[in-house]
Amino acid sequence: MERHPVIVAGFGCRASATAESLDAALAAAAEGRSVDRLAAPADRIALLAPLARARGLPLIAVADDALSAIVTPTCSPVSLAARGTGSVAEAVALHAAGPNARLLTSRRISPDRRATCALAQGTP
Repeated sequence: MERHPVIVAGFGCRASATAESLDAALAAAAEGRSVDRLAAPADRIALLAPLARARGLPLIAVADDALSAIVTPTCSPVSLAARGTGSVAEAVALHAAGPNARLLTSRRISPDRRATCALAQGTP
């Protein structure tokens, strides 16, 4: 079975993130690229579900224990304290894109600061 590279948009967000927050973070991170999948921490999947449905994309839930094992280029003290990783969006994207994934964009922050998004490319 041949595996093709995919681009995963990984999200980190506050519980108060809106659809507009998530969409703005995705637009900033994608920079015109096409995205194949969305991913988020398991406890934020419900917030991302409408965006995934609207775009017809699969949505991947990532467990918190997987995030703490991923070193990210960005290091937010808030993310580090809350989830054990420097950037939730970057860690989620890398994890969901597979073992040899690489970041295409570091995290981008929505204008209202409620959501972040990063892109990774890999072969899950």
